Amino acid sequence: MDTVNKTIYNTLIIKSLGKQDYMRTFQAMKDFTENRTESSLDEIWLVEHPSVFTLGRNGKTEHILDVGDIPVIQTDRGGQVTYHGEGQLVAYLLLDIKRRKLGVRKFVNHIENAIIQLLSDVGVNAESRANAPGVYVDNKKIAALGLRISKGRSYHGLSLNINMDLSPFQRIHPCGYKDLKVTQCTDLGLQLTMASAGQQIIKQLSQFLGYQHLKWMKKPD
Repeated sequence: MDTVNKTIYNTLIIKSLGKQDYMRTFQAMKDFTENRTESSLDEIWLVEHPSVFTLGRNGKTEHILDVGDIPVIQTDRGGQVTYHGEGQLVAYLLLDIKRRKLGVRKFVNHIENAIIQLLSDVGVNAESRANAPGVYVDNKKIAALGLRISKGRSYHGLSLNINMDLSPFQRIHPCGYKDLKVTQCTDLGLQLTMASAGQQIIKQLSQFLGYQHLKWMKKPD
């Protein structure tokens, strides 16, 4: 691997974007992925969304029980229905997994293990499930995954419940599972903030995925 390619391979851009409209961010992810080249650096976007239900590309509306005043957006990620809201950390993984020689299953494992390690570092035992992507604590879901892979490049990503109103999850079958309970960091007695959780998830993801150089970019003015 020559010096230029090694730099591209080892470098990860992190954009901390704060609160962002879901639809605008969704379109920006697609545009980035469609327009990137072989020399484009990989990026992770850390965001927080106003209340929204999102459906995966094969998502079934029967899993939405009570929309109320929360918008529902059809997306092109995998998975069923989930909820995003303030107090939930969302990390969008805009990565060239083909360049990293990662299969989808291995990629998902790395993401789940990064979240599990983050929680382990603050004293919480968490686990993944082979038949239900995400991370669970005491049989309650604390983190969800939903990805889209296009020509070896990923977008969408993960959500981690930090300190939010969990009641909208009662209006859906989270990720398509009836009676699935959800939890969050504050309910487990953790003092993680959105900022500290973002720093920790980037630390773990970069280690599991093998990035050596991190470039943080502030929220745009």
